[in-house]
Amino acid sequence: MVDVDAVVVGSGPNGLAAAVTLARAGLSVQVVERADTIGGGARTAELTLPGFHHDVCSAVHPMALASGFFRRFELERRVELVVPELSYGHPLDGGRAGLAWHDLERTVDGLGRDGDAYRRIMGPLVDRADRMAQFTLSPLLQLPRHPLTAILFGLAALEQGSPAWNARFSEEAAPAMLTGVAAHAIQRMPSLGTAAVALSLGAHAHARGWPVPIGGSQSIVDAMVDDLRAHGATITTGVDVASLSELPRSTAVLLDVNAHAMLDIAGDRLPDAYRRRVRRFRFGNAAAKVDFALSGPVPWTNTALAGAGTLHVGGTRSEIAHTEAEVAAGRHSANPYVLVSQPSAADPGRAPAGQHVLWAYTHVPSGSDVDQTEAVTAQIERFAPGFRDLILATASRTAVQMQQDNPNYVGGDIAAGAATFAQLIARPVLSTDPWRTPAEGLYLCSSSTPPGPGVHGLPGYYAARSALRHEFGIDSGPSLALGR
Repeated sequence: MVDVDAVVVGSGPNGLAAAVTLARAGLSVQVVERADTIGGGARTAELTLPGFHHDVCSAVHPMALASGFFRRFELERRVELVVPELSYGHPLDGGRAGLAWHDLERTVDGLGRDGDAYRRIMGPLVDRADRMAQFTLSPLLQLPRHPLTAILFGLAALEQGSPAWNARFSEEAAPAMLTGVAAHAIQRMPSLGTAAVALSLGAHAHARGWPVPIGGSQSIVDAMVDDLRAHGATITTGVDVASLSELPRSTAVLLDVNAHAMLDIAGDRLPDAYRRRVRRFRFGNAAAKVDFALSGPVPWTNTALAGAGTLHVGGTRSEIAHTEAEVAAGRHSANPYVLVSQPSAADPGRAPAGQHVLWAYTHVPSGSDVDQTEAVTAQIERFAPGFRDLILATASRTAVQMQQDNPNYVGGDIAAGAATFAQLIARPVLSTDPWRTPAEGLYLCSSSTPPGPGVHGLPGYYAARSALRHEFGIDSGPSLALGR
């Protein structure tokens, strides 16, 4: 490795976004990755059988069309994104289902007596989705650029994050739909953190949609790598960085690692007071993942679910809330919440002709070493009788194995730090510039910083903007547009 302007450690979406931004500003950039492959959680690989291409972690990308970074990067021009007509589905017993169509009014029409109630909570946010994204995908300590949108979002979050979350609903489908999205936060509910996730992701389902990248999440990584190389950056894989002293000399170092790993790598470069503050940053509950190679499409009892890119499988609002409480108490649920993606429904090339890949994860206590294949299979079978008969092969990773594959996922926490309301404000510390550390030239650019988890690249983009401003005197962000 040679001396450069900036070094980025870690090649997940956030590290790559940081490197792209720095390279586009005319700096020499070196990316260093511990694994032999690039992309972190946004990789695609043959995990079960030859010809079946599975996403290693992220599969569907609700923030891809809302992210300020990806919009500047013109991701839609670089990667073919399919937006399913049915953003997500929520199966219920007896063949019923909540159907979150891209079209809000179509969704409302299917919710019976709760349709108007659902429209009243989601409609104002869908109408202001881009403004909402500017609020929710920015540090919460910054003054919102659109105060009315922030107020509307906050009032809805206070309702859906409190014991009054059922007050407006009289049936099961609408509240189950919101709870299924809220459970992405992997926390006990109701809470402000889970409510914020439900409202933000839910609104994007009806605004720009939840896209599936053709070729898998790897295509997003490949687009960023292509841009990096076109602008002179270099990438080194298979190097596990344990100390800053192992890196080439540079003006700035940006770490796409979790907050506690940053302390280990930085060593005594960071003052004790800051280290104590970061050590208080906590990791959350975990995910365990199961991938399926199937001989045919999932036989959902409600046939409309066949076209859904994403499904939230776990039953009613009360069932899912109980399941998440069990996990938060350190127990494995007998009736787990399962987040399911059907990428080959939108991208048939992901599997051999007529066959399918199915992506699924469930929530487990941190550090769990319990294989969840049977629990996940049984819960899907509940709403899709005959599912077992289609299984050609499976690949399972426990929470422990999730961390072994990616050390940023401490205990299996794929968010790199619990996304509680408090930790969305102080992530990992309370600061108006949380990406910049007290050590000269050292920045944190992982999901342990705002705006938190998700494939949106914004922690990397914000960290790079801070480094450009403080280390290189560059106040304006570079153009990220294709062909520039």
